[in-house]
Amino acid sequence: MNSQSLVAPKRISRTERAAARTSTREMLVRCGTEIFTERGFQATGIDEIRLRVNVPKGSFYHFFSSKHEFGLAVIDNYAAYFERKLARSFDDTQLMPLERISAFANDAMRGMAKFNFQRGCLIGNLGQELGGLNDEFRDKLEAVLQAWQSRTASCLSDAVRTGQLSVSADCEALAEFFWIGWEGAILRAKLTRNNNPLERFLAHFMLTARAA
Repeated sequence: MNSQSLVAPKRISRTERAAARTSTREMLVRCGTEIFTERGFQATGIDEIRLRVNVPKGSFYHFFSSKHEFGLAVIDNYAAYFERKLARSFDDTQLMPLERISAFANDAMRGMAKFNFQRGCLIGNLGQELGGLNDEFRDKLEAVLQAWQSRTASCLSDAVRTGQLSVSADCEALAEFFWIGWEGAILRAKLTRNNNPLERFLAHFMLTARAA
């Protein structure tokens, strides 16, 4: 008898199986995030996503009951990624508060150029595409934007405390203005394939904030 036949097959532990399932789910969500950011939700099929990461159809539906549920998971993933991105700039105490906002904006502009102005912001893209069609998507997307706005208002409040902005500055209103304008500038940058709209908006925002 071949000695190799006496070797028992390696047993996969419950922890290893759970890790494999988590990895598969994460791969699907990351791939969906990438494709939805470039092409949108409705134009992207589930088969395209699962085939790109070599996942059988049955496995996809083991993790997600529908494309709708998958879309919500993608939004959650992007929101978590973007929160880390905001934290890198907004929590950098080596910079003055307004410079933190500039640092975030400049990092975003580098990212736009890196992907040849094809990706933009997933939340803004889906807001335009799905905001008027599905209340669950609309509510989740608005909640993400509100979280970003709150983050920005806190940074602007720091600018008031450090004397960069007047004590009369309405930080909540300025933060709302920033995200309304920034998302619009991203759309225009995708159309023009350059960062000029983002640079102009950032400069105008800083002038408006300091004059508030």
